[in-house]
Amino acid sequence: MTEIDLTVTVPKVAENQDPGDDVLVAGVWPGVADPPELLTAVADWLAGYGNTGTRHTYAGQALGLPTKPEDIGRWATVPDAPRGWSTAVRRYAAVMRRPTEPARTGHAPPPAPPGRLRHLHWFRWCATQGLDPLAARAAHAKAWLADLTAAGAAVSTCDKMLGAVRALYDHLVADDLAETNPAALNRKRLGLTAARSGASRTITLADAEVAALYHFAGRLPRQRELDRLRARAVVALFTAGVRVSELCDLDRGDLHRNRGHRALRVHGKGAKDRIVYLAAPVAAAVDDYLLAFDSATGNSPAPRGRQAAGSSPLLVNRGGRRCTRQAIWELLRRIARAVDPDEKGLAATLHPHALRHYYVTTAIQEGAQVADVAVDVGHASVDTTRHVYSSAAPDPARSSGDLVARRVFGATD
Repeated sequence: MTEIDLTVTVPKVAENQDPGDDVLVAGVWPGVADPPELLTAVADWLAGYGNTGTRHTYAGQALGLPTKPEDIGRWATVPDAPRGWSTAVRRYAAVMRRPTEPARTGHAPPPAPPGRLRHLHWFRWCATQGLDPLAARAAHAKAWLADLTAAGAAVSTCDKMLGAVRALYDHLVADDLAETNPAALNRKRLGLTAARSGASRTITLADAEVAALYHFAGRLPRQRELDRLRARAVVALFTAGVRVSELCDLDRGDLHRNRGHRALRVHGKGAKDRIVYLAAPVAAAVDDYLLAFDSATGNSPAPRGRQAAGSSPLLVNRGGRRCTRQAIWELLRRIARAVDPDEKGLAATLHPHALRHYYVTTAIQEGAQVADVAVDVGHASVDTTRHVYSSAAPDPARSSGDLVARRVFGATD
């Protein structure tokens, strides 16, 4: 069989030029059809990591994005930027802002040698190819890895960078921004270390963990009662399978009755609206929050179950503005820390898509048809829904571990 040469020639960089500056100065983002959308998605993904150092490592040393405030500032002021670019950069800058105190240490990919591989960081490599990262396929990822290897990158470096890119695309695919994950490659066949199985990195939540998130959302310390009701409504709505972006885009007018049931008109990806029916406890949590909000702000409350229509946001922060995706994920982390103060369990592993994955896996386990679940969560293809379910951690009740343990250790209480 003839071996296919996947190596892609990268343009040479001038001696006094910083490798990869093309991303910062040659237009907003070469090759990307919708830069604000992609940068916003990257910021949302990074916001899911509580460790600021991890965010900087992934953004700067795997993806090749600017991480220093002055570099981000230059990126924000590129001439002829598309509409929404400055907003996207501000959101990204907020995620990348380092705290005044040193970030807690944690597991993160080791940094690549400064400068030597910078033009081969994923987004910068895509820019030199004129490739929109959202259109990347497995062949592109293999070509990228071949270029990293040709540039002298260590096997462990290639493995860590591929892992970061794969994690990003798990997020992009789940949000229907990318059709496939180009980095979902067989690492063993590629000769990389730490080959992983097909199980998703997103944890599979237990029923008790989701119930605990809802319980503690209504009991957050040092919060007003209205804030607690909003937090409880947020967790309840996540159990309906909505994305965080969809949650933030909801207006009060989207809450209505359809076929005799309480429902939301959810504005999904690709300008595709869908109807999401609300279970009675979810609808009650939303109603409790809205009635308390109307009472606190002096609005004339509508009868329970018939909230006033309009374009006002469904979820409003203390400043009276629409809740942002970053703020929602920060809220979820606070709730998780209330459940797990030592941050050794749920608080340490909760991922932004965990509640959405919980909806998919639980619905299918309870007998729902995959096609119906795909409609519920707004997946563009039932294959995505099948992937979420098949890559979830198996039910521990089906594990043989306890059976074997009884033979070794005897019966336990």
